[in-house]
Formats: sequence, structure tokens, C-alpha cells
Amino acid sequence: MQVATGKSVLNGIAIGKIKIYKAPKYVIDESIISDIDGEIIKLETAVKKAIARQNGLYNRALEVAEKESAEIFKAHAIMLEDEDLKDTVKEIITGQKRTAEYAVNMAFDNMAQVFEQMDDSYMQARSADILDIKQEVLDVLLGDDSDFMPESEPIILAAEDLTPSATVKLKESLLLGIITREGSMNSHTAILSRSMNLPTIIQCKEMDDSWDGKLGVIDGYNSLVYVEPNDELLASLTTKRKEDEKKIALLQELKGKENMTIDGTTIKVYANIGGPSDIGMVQANDAEGVGLFRSEFIYLNSKDYPTEDEQFAFYKLALESLSPKLVVIRTCDLGADKTAEYMDLGKEENPALGYRAIRICLTRTDFFKTQLRALLRASAYGNLAIMFPMIISVKELNEAKQLLETCREELEQEGVKVGNYQVGIMIETPAAVFCADELAEQCDFFSIGTNDLTQYMLAIDRQNAELEPWLDTHHPAVLKAIQMTIEAGHRHGIWVGICGELGADLSLTETFLRMGIDELSVNPQSVLPLRKVIREIDLTDQTER
Repeated sequence: MQVATGKSVLNGIAIGKIKIYKAPKYVIDESIISDIDGEIIKLETAVKKAIARQNGLYNRALEVAEKESAEIFKAHAIMLEDEDLKDTVKEIITGQKRTAEYAVNMAFDNMAQVFEQMDDSYMQARSADILDIKQEVLDVLLGDDSDFMPESEPIILAAEDLTPSATVKLKESLLLGIITREGSMNSHTAILSRSMNLPTIIQCKEMDDSWDGKLGVIDGYNSLVYVEPNDELLASLTTKRKEDEKKIALLQELKGKENMTIDGTTIKVYANIGGPSDIGMVQANDAEGVGLFRSEFIYLNSKDYPTEDEQFAFYKLALESLSPKLVVIRTCDLGADKTAEYMDLGKEENPALGYRAIRICLTRTDFFKTQLRALLRASAYGNLAIMFPMIISVKELNEAKQLLETCREELEQEGVKVGNYQVGIMIETPAAVFCADELAEQCDFFSIGTNDLTQYMLAIDRQNAELEPWLDTHHPAVLKAIQMTIEAGHRHGIWVGICGELGADLSLTETFLRMGIDELSVNPQSVLPLRKVIREIDLTDQTER
């Protein structure tokens, strides 16, 4: 058995035979030509056909993916219609007396390099789109329109990389998952595979041609690829895949239905996510939005402080992919059990009560402002809510909001567009509960972090396994704190949600609804089971189940 690692684009399990795909490599005619007019006519004909193909791929993408993902091909068609780009190709044909394919190859490669050298990782990823449309024009010019997936049985497709056009041309019924050696989380191919709900691993450097024809497994949950797995592992992952299939069946039954009780009470059901690989799960499980985007994954997966552009690319990807759904992004919540070595936080005897979350942010304002600027820039691309963690006083909240306002003013002075956004906090300490009225006056929303709230209410370290018998998540004090928070929020006209693990505790769903909770945010796989329970509750019945 071989185990390979990469980056997961979509959580999920795929099991099947691996097929290695190699993109066609053309021999470009570099000879000097005499019929310049003939080459220009050949170019114009090829570009028109390539545009028609992109429009055809748009219609194909509408059948297998989300409309937002299909728009990629509309954008490609617009690129091909760009007069400046076509003029550049023609200048190479006429000035250097070269073939149309030579001119296309050179002009598009040069443009792709311009994008690749940009500082913005999102713009860097657009170089792949330039190379995609180059390939489409060359396919027309050189007459290659072969079916590169002729298999009659479902396969896992492995490739050096895949363009958006190649991805959407795949026969969906025969495609189990995708593995690529290269690729970017920000690429349109990644967006498409999420939209098509395909388990996908990118940047899998161990991939090689010897995998062709062998049994493979993609474990998107752990970003792993297994080649020729042993029987025990295969049985375990097969069981996991069957569990996923049951959830998909549930999705077909409940997708598009309201989160409404029998008596007509509605509640928002959002998803908690830890990074871009979970975006597809939000869509697949029909969550109404994201109630907790854990931004610390960006810091934990980086060897140094992530730059503003790097963070902006992640936030923009989430907001664009999920628009117009609300995405609540929690600002950096490091410390305690989540540490990044480069931050040099030091060791603490009581880390859960120590230097963490907003306390780090408000004392290291340069790094905090970097995140706030990235968030504000991304706000122009979707429906954003910014959430500060571990707030225990109005003073802290005002300091965080003032930094946010300073960043907004700076960006506007720089001519950077900033969209609309909400500002809220997590309620996860007794102090926040007892100051909830004062805090609500400064917020657009509350989100109750029940994991930490339980820990602090009961004075029990939730990381200490020996204390588990005393960690009563249903403790009356915890439930009373939740009730007090909801009532305080509503007194001041703001919405209140729960984003901790109790949100997915189906034995408490009716209790929370009777308390008046406005929103529950749970892991994506819990969205539909929660919807099922909500739709079976009748709040006019005075007897709680």
C-alpha cells in the first residue's frame, strides 16, 4: 500500500480504479511562413470556434455544477474576445512571420506569466485560465478534439493538472474523484470540483504513472490518497463512504425545504467550516450560510504570518463561492490548544485561561490589522459578517471595532472598495453573558460558543480527559446562560445564534427553539439531520420531547 498526501479541495471518500490522464502535447511549427493573411484567417476562425466551445461548456457546466461555477466559461469567452489579446497574436504572426499556433502559444504564455508573477495569489491562479483558453485555441488549430476519458467504468482521474475546460468535459457518471500533482485552492478547477461534489486532492507530489490501473482511495477528510489499500483500511473507508451516501440520500429528500417547525416557526441553519475544502459541503448539504468560518486554519497551515493578499484570497473564495449566503468569519482564535510556532506565544500553565484569541490580536495589532484589511477587501465580494472571539468586556469590543474602522478608512483612502458587513462577537465566557446587554448595544449579532462557555461555566478544562465525567454540557447553568444571552440580544434587536457543538445536539434542538434562538451553526454533515428534527417539532405543544 502506498500513502500519498496533498491538499483536499472537498471532504469526501472516493474508491475506484485510477486512470492517469496526460494532456496532449503539441509540436508547434516554428518555421517562417509566407502566407500571413492565411494564418490570420486561420487564427480568427479558430478563436470563433473556441468561443463557441466555451459557450457550449457553459451550458454543460449548468447541468453538472452550480451556476456560479459555470460563469467561468462565460469569462473565458470574454477573454477570447479581447481585442488587445488578439492584436498581440496577430502582431507576432505579421512581425515575426510565424504560424498562428506559434503566435497563440507565445502570446498566451506571456500573458500567463504576467499573472503568475503578481503578488495576489488569487490573480496568480488566473494564469491557469489563460493557459486553459490557449489549449482550447490550439485544439482547434491543430485538430485535436478527442475524448480523453473513454472508460466504460467509473474511475478516479489523476493528472499533472486539469483545466476548467477539461474538468467540465469529463463524463460525470464515470468520474469518482480527482487527483492532481499541481493545482491551487483558488483555481477555477478547484471551484468546479467542489461544485460538482467530487472528492479532490491537489498538490499530490507523490503521484506517478505507476498508479495507472491500480485501486485507489481518496480520503478528502484527511487529505490522503491510498494506492492499493489493505483490506482493513479499504473496509473502513468503504463504510465511511456508505455513511456519506446515506447523507446524500437524505439531502435529496430535504434539499430546498425550509427549516420550519410544524407550527410555522423558522430558524436559520448554517454550517461551521475550517477552510475552503469545506465550501462544497456547505452547498451539498444545503446550509443557508456559514455561521463559523475558523480563520485560524490559515495561520496553522502557514510557516509564517500569512500576508494580507494570501488571507484575502481565502476569504474572497469563500464569499464568492457562497454568495449571497451569509458567511460569518471569526477573527484569529489562536492560543490554548491552537498554536503556531512562528507566533512564539510561549508555554502557559493555564492556556485555556491565558494569552489567546482577541487578547493576542489587541496586543499585536499589526498582525490583526493585516487580517482585518483582508476581510474588509473581501467584503466587496459577498455577504460578510466579522466575529470577534473571547470578548469579555465592552472595552475590548470597542478597541477591536476601532481597529476595524481604522482599516476601513485606510482602504477607502487607498481607493479600495469595501462592501457592507455585520460585526458581532462570540459569547463564550460568563463575563460576556453577564455583560450581554451592554455588548449587544455595540453588535449586529451574538454567536454562542458553547464549547468554551461550558468549560468556563463549569470550571472544567475540556482538554483534560480525566474530567470528562464532570463535563455536563446539559448543565442547568449552561442552559440558563444561553437563555440569558438570547434574551439580552433580542432586547437590543440583534440576532443570536449558537456555533458550538451543542448546536448539533438534537436532544436540545427543541429547547433552543423554545428559548428563541435565531440560528444554529453546525458541521455541514449535521445540517440535514438537524433540518429533519426541526420540521418535526410543534412549539404549540407545551410538552418538550
